[in-house]
Parts: sequence; C-alpha cells; structure tokens
Amino acid sequence: MFKKIFSGVQPTGNLHLGNYLGAIKNFVDLNNDSKNDCIFCVVDLHAITVKQDKDQLTNNIRETAATFIASGIDPSKSIIFSQSKVHAHAEGSWILSCMAPMGWLNRMTQFKEKAGKDKERASVGLYIYPILMASDILLYDTTHVPVGEDQKQHLELTRDIAQKFNKDFDCEDFLRVPEPLIKKDFSRIMSLKDGLKKMSKSDPSDLSRINLTDTKDEIINKIKKAKTDSLPIPNEYQKLKDRSEAKNLLGIYSSISDQTLDKTLEEFGGKNFSDLKSQLAEVLSSKIFPISDEIKKLIKDQNYLDKVLAEGANKAEEMAGKKIKEMKKIIGF
Repeated sequence: MFKKIFSGVQPTGNLHLGNYLGAIKNFVDLNNDSKNDCIFCVVDLHAITVKQDKDQLTNNIRETAATFIASGIDPSKSIIFSQSKVHAHAEGSWILSCMAPMGWLNRMTQFKEKAGKDKERASVGLYIYPILMASDILLYDTTHVPVGEDQKQHLELTRDIAQKFNKDFDCEDFLRVPEPLIKKDFSRIMSLKDGLKKMSKSDPSDLSRINLTDTKDEIINKIKKAKTDSLPIPNEYQKLKDRSEAKNLLGIYSSISDQTLDKTLEEFGGKNFSDLKSQLAEVLSSKIFPISDEIKKLIKDQNYLDKVLAEGANKAEEMAGKKIKEMKKIIGF
C-alpha cells in the first residue's frame, strides 16, 4: 500500500538517543521502503514557541538536517526542508485556527505540561502549536504520520480539524484524514540516571543521555555509569515492574537491536547487568558513532546542507502552495 508520510523534528540542538530511536531510526526505515513517499521537516517554526538564540537556531537547523542525512535518510529519495521556508505552513495554520474550537485546544495535555504552573507567561504560539502541526500534515495530503505517545493527542486533533473543515465547507475528502504510524515493540527512552524521567537534552547531567555527537569512549562510559539495581536481570516482562532503570536499558538494547523485549529477556535473563552493559555499549558505539562522525563532517559543509534544505523547500512549496490555493478558493478568498 502506498503511503504519503510526513514527520518533523524540532531544531533544538544536541539530538540524543531518544530522538534517534523514537523517531529518526524509523524515518530511515520509511525512507528505504519504495512504497513510501516521505517528507521530513525541520520544524523551526515550532522551535520558536520558546525563546531561541538567533545564531544557535541557524546552527541547529543545519545540525538537524545533517542528522537526518547522517542517519541514512537519502535527500534524493525523500524531501528534507525547513518549515519556515515554506510560507504555506503559517498561512494554513491561521486558516485552520479559525476552524478549531477553543475547547479542543484546552484539552491538549502537552501545553499544560510544558507551560507548567506559569501558563500565563507561556507564548500563544505554544498554546496553538498543535494547529500548526495540523497544517504541516494536511498541506501534503499525508496518509500516515509516525507518532510517539506524546504526539498521539495532537494527531487526533489534526484528524478532527480535517473532518470539520471538510464538513463546514462541504468538500468531502479535500483535507485527507491521516492515520497514525505507531512503532511496535518500542520502549520509550528514559534518562540513564533516572528511569522515571524521559531522556532529555535539558537534563543538567550529560551522563543522563547518549548524544548523537558522542564519541565511542563517551558512549561506552555513559552506559558503564548508567543507573541499575542490585537484582539479576529477569527472564519475564512481568518481573520488570517497579524496575524502571532495568526496563530502560533492556528497552534501549531491544530498540537498537531491532528485536522484541521478550527476545532480549531471553538473551539476558538471569545474567548480571555488567553483561548487558557490555553488549549494549558495543552495539550502541557501533551504530551511533558512525552517525556522530558523519554529522560532524556534514556540519562543516554548510553549503551542501543549505542546498539540500533549499531544494527540499522548493519541492515542498510546490505541493503545499497548491493546496493553500485550493483551500482559499473553497473558503471564498
């Protein structure tokens, strides 16, 4: 079955193992399937919902594009572009924001989590972020969107907005209602220092994460120092309850090795964590370091990265611009 796939990554810099296993590794698999037409976006408009340093943002946009390519996404097979270079995204977002009821946005839990107790000081952009995400997806007649747990609610909102637009303007199927692509047998990647916290670049301890720019020695050292418990590794999933650090390391090994958690438990059940850590460090360094090395090489070639992003933006503009013109005609502009 043919799939038109759209997904994006924020250019926040310092992408880590959680970003790779949670999204980018899957992007590579989708890119390599000839039945898929893939569009991968550096969502820089989303990034400015919180204050950014101007020069750092420019560097982060290039680094994110470099990470896509270094990980195995082929720009000749898939479109890679930065969101701000395609005007239709912002224009579509405004049109769709006029269709979406406030009540729908008020139900979005991610805004509450990110804004925290001081939501009165949060930007309006952070509040309406899910509508820009809907615009990103709907402008390309996307059939499928790879999503993690934290974005499932936003995709449901996208589906609701598409259906409401089609109904309000009596234009059945004009906005394609996308389906989620949820990766099976994937464990959410948590901090190496606290199995209850998501792996994050904002954690003050660099030992809490594997950065995609880490050296082999840094990867091995971080896995060696990763928090575990004193019990042996179980051979049944049920016995991982309340053992968050153990579950995290086993999940990382399963994800990077493309195998089920049950298979990993079968492999390491009854063994000590030193065995798992040794194997995990070896697998991670062999798979992540070549990406790290390639990212560093690509970042030095800014002209190449800018060329990839410009060519991608031209292709994206052609598709999204056409959809916006049709949308305006339907509305009456």
